[in-house]
Amino acid sequence: MVSSLFGSKPFQNQSGDALVSKVAGTAIAALFKKSEKVEANVRAEPVTKLLQGSVDGFDFIGKGMLMYNGLRIENMELYLQAVAIDIGAIFAGQVQLRRPTSASMRVVLTESDLTISFNTPFVVEKLQRLQYQGECLNFHQTQVNLTPDKRIQILSQVSLGNSDTTIALDMTASVQVEERRKIQFIEVSYGGDEKAVDLGKELINHVNNLLDLDKFALEGSQLRVDRIRLQNQEVVFYGSAQIDQFPSGKGKK
Repeated sequence: MVSSLFGSKPFQNQSGDALVSKVAGTAIAALFKKSEKVEANVRAEPVTKLLQGSVDGFDFIGKGMLMYNGLRIENMELYLQAVAIDIGAIFAGQVQLRRPTSASMRVVLTESDLTISFNTPFVVEKLQRLQYQGECLNFHQTQVNLTPDKRIQILSQVSLGNSDTTIALDMTASVQVEERRKIQFIEVSYGGDEKAVDLGKELINHVNNLLDLDKFALEGSQLRVDRIRLQNQEVVFYGSAQIDQFPSGKGKK
C-alpha cells in the first residue's frame, strides 16, 4: 500500500514525519465515504524518535466528512499528545497504537448536517423503533433549524401505519450534555394540536434515549463531550476522545 501511496520509492523526498503524516491522513480518510479535506500532521523532535515509534503530537483536521452511515460532519479536529505507534505498521500503510491515548476534540455540525442526519436511513430506522398507539411511524420532510435564541427546532410530517394522514410535529428545545456522553433535548416547547404534542413528547423521550455517544463511536474509541455551543447556524461540540486502537471499520450501525 505504501508504494501505491508514495510511488515505487516511498522515502524519496519524504521526511519521516511527513511520511507518517501522509499515511495517517490516508488511513483516517478511508474511514469516511468522502471528505472535502483531510490533513494529518505528526510532530516528532528529533525526527529520529519515530524509529522507536514515539510521537510528540498528532493533529488531525477534517472538513466536509461524510460517514458511511450517511451522517455528515462539517469540521472535526483532534489533537493528540505523546503518541506511541507501531512504526512497522506505517510501512504497510496502517496506523496502529502501541498503547491507548487520548485526544482533545472539536466537532462542528451545521444546520444542514443536522437535517441530512435526521433524514438518513441510519437515523430514520432508529426513530421508527418507536410506535405510537400501536402503529409504526413514517417520517417525511424532517427539517432541523437553529433558532436565534440558540435552540434547536425539529419539524416533521409523520404518518401512522398505512394512513395517508400526517401529523405535523413542531418541537423546539435547548440542548445539554449529561454524564459527558448523553446529548439531551431539554426545556422542550411543542406546537400543533393535542395529538402532535402527545406524539412529540414521546418522540423526544425516544430521541433522548438514542443520543448516547457510545452508540455512535468508531471501533476502539470512546467520545466524551464537555461543552456544546450553538452559534452561527452551527452546533459545536468540545470534548475528548479516548482511543484504544486506531479504528479499522466504518462505524456502528
